[in-house]
Amino acid sequence: MPAPIPIGEEAHPYTTPVIRDARKGVVSKRALCQSCDMQCAVVTESIDGQVVRVRSSDNPIFRDHICMKGIVTPKGFSHPDRVLYPLKREGPRGSNQWERVSWEEAMEDIGTRLSAIIEEHGPEAWAVSTSQWNSGTDHGLGRRIMNHVGSPNWISGVSLCAGNTAAVNRLTYGWFPLGDFHSTKCIVLFGHNPRRHSWVMIYNYIRLAQARGAKLIVLDPRESSSAKRADIYLPLKVGSDAAMMFGWLKVIIDEGLYDKAFVEKWCEGFEELRERVNEFPLQRVAKLTGCDPEMIAKAARMYATEGPSIIPWTPITDMQRNSTSAIRLQSILRAICGYLDVRGGETFHGLVSGVINDSQIEMHHVLPREQQMKQLGSDKHPVYTYRGQEALRGPMKRVWGHEYINQVVGCYMANPPAVFKAMAGEGPYPVKAFFVIGNNPVMSYSNMNRIIKGMMKQDLIVVQDHFMTPSAQLADYVLPGDSWHERPWLSDLFEWISFVRPSEQSMEPMGEAKSTWEFWKLLANALGKPELVPWKDIYEFYDYRLKGLGKSFKEFCATTDVHFEPVKYKKYEQTGFATPSGKVELKSSILENLGFDPLPYFREDPAMPEDYPLMMFTGVREDPYFQTSGRHIPEMRARVPEPRAYLSEKTARDWGVVHDEWVDVANELASIRMQIEINPSMPDDLLRIPHGWWKPEMERGAGKLSGAILHADAQLCRDDPDYFDQEQGIPHLKGIPCRINKLTTKHAEAKGTADAIPVA
Repeated sequence: MPAPIPIGEEAHPYTTPVIRDARKGVVSKRALCQSCDMQCAVVTESIDGQVVRVRSSDNPIFRDHICMKGIVTPKGFSHPDRVLYPLKREGPRGSNQWERVSWEEAMEDIGTRLSAIIEEHGPEAWAVSTSQWNSGTDHGLGRRIMNHVGSPNWISGVSLCAGNTAAVNRLTYGWFPLGDFHSTKCIVLFGHNPRRHSWVMIYNYIRLAQARGAKLIVLDPRESSSAKRADIYLPLKVGSDAAMMFGWLKVIIDEGLYDKAFVEKWCEGFEELRERVNEFPLQRVAKLTGCDPEMIAKAARMYATEGPSIIPWTPITDMQRNSTSAIRLQSILRAICGYLDVRGGETFHGLVSGVINDSQIEMHHVLPREQQMKQLGSDKHPVYTYRGQEALRGPMKRVWGHEYINQVVGCYMANPPAVFKAMAGEGPYPVKAFFVIGNNPVMSYSNMNRIIKGMMKQDLIVVQDHFMTPSAQLADYVLPGDSWHERPWLSDLFEWISFVRPSEQSMEPMGEAKSTWEFWKLLANALGKPELVPWKDIYEFYDYRLKGLGKSFKEFCATTDVHFEPVKYKKYEQTGFATPSGKVELKSSILENLGFDPLPYFREDPAMPEDYPLMMFTGVREDPYFQTSGRHIPEMRARVPEPRAYLSEKTARDWGVVHDEWVDVANELASIRMQIEINPSMPDDLLRIPHGWWKPEMERGAGKLSGAILHADAQLCRDDPDYFDQEQGIPHLKGIPCRINKLTTKHAEAKGTADAIPVA
């Protein structure tokens, strides 16, 4: 990555230079898009203080990192249904009756009610669900306030996506590495399918790598667009990632293709690993994965001999009953092949020196250990909780300089299903206050009906968001959040990558929208703890964070597109690895001390219920949408107007359904309405259903939730032991038994059929 790029001298006090377009009245600003989790560098163009266009960055390093989701944001954020003023619930919860109030009135009441709940039930009775990927300007303030108050019950969607990956990677070698796409010679995609309008930056990196000769191995049940470009495509059975990696290890170890010197000097538990791997001869792996054994061996050899190779993070492996073992097996493959912290391999970026990171702002050390151990779910599923990460505190301090490093904000979380059980009155203690920041938890975790049950039993629910989401419809207060057009931002990608980038504020917030940073400051004041957020505004806060660089935020924006730490390789030769042993723990001492198998393993699928003979793969990402957002934008809905279940032509014939027909997809938990799409990329007997479907135009309130009750995949996501990863406590979303139920009227319209949820 090149050095910081000068961009001018004169600047607004807290922005980069104002660039006036040749067109009269157009003002351009550099920004980081937050329409998904990629944080692509873009340029906004405003007229009369309103962003009217978003385009690709002028910087050649970042040019072409843009997709339709970012381009359409001016229309999305100016939509007439956007929440622009604080709203207070009137009438029963979920009745969709609201009164506009002031921020002062709202925060005073929220502070009083939250204080009363903490006084009566203890600070652990307060839970927060958020996603800094979406809200951006949290910067750890939420955790900071919770840690000082005494609540460990913070949850996030990263428990299913990247955050849990970070926590599990650290068990093996003490950090969450990042693949070096720019120099690698081989890329392995497990189920991941970056596209021109989905993970566009990674898509571009892969295409560039292939253009210079890098190999591509794709493992995916369907023949994705990436699979069609691959040097090797393995159509593995859904949910069999861990079994496949055992097969690769069998080949690599038996044929001596691993880095023997690295393993001998830097790895613990190799012989025990070899014994476990011997339980997976290729014929067994072929049966478990449905792939040809010769192709399995060919792929393993390519990974081991064509390298340095990378296995980029994938959300698919994050969401399986064998997720912990599968993520560990990825870590082990990287390690024994010698691809750790080398050019073209998996680099350990470390922290940015001179910049106060989010983890320091969070101040985890002030939360008493007694409260840490109350974190919901940590007793049974501890890996990404305080309990699971406790043994890494000393090694983290030794290698990286800090005891608590909350990589990808996923290393000290409560377990979401355990939190929702406690909210529903089924936990070790009650949770009575629930805050939702830039997040839509009703639809974002498993067992949606339990989530709703828990929310209906809360004494206080506060939501900050742009729109009246299904989660917001069950709140006591809905507070208007700002957009990434309307705020400055300092991004460090949550301690994953060692660079820091500024994002300019392109326009003033609409209505009375406020940043997440402002919300937490107001809450600290409302709780009588103003000292927790002592900075007068976010600009002063950014000055504080950058003081080690000797620059104010103004100066940083005026001189820098990206500030980075030059990558140094094989840092472990000076520091060791940030694990209890100081080595790569192929056999995990942490898992062993927590009472789990210290070696990876594979749990085979439970028996298929007779009434549910199909497999369902949840989480189709449709290009126009990110998670549950974007369906209010006409241009996006025109591209994908309805939720569609993908299946093969043979499966459609077997079930007597046709293209575009409406059906119910059902399992033991619930049924949801989908429109059939016959897709030639799909294997037989597998349905892929999209994530996060609701329709903002449909009826609001409990029992309807704007179509979420009818369409949301979270209703089918199980959280019982057979469909749970034991170490993390995350649901298995990649291979759930299901069936298709035909509707009484062919091509029936998608009208509500689900049982109504009673209004409290």
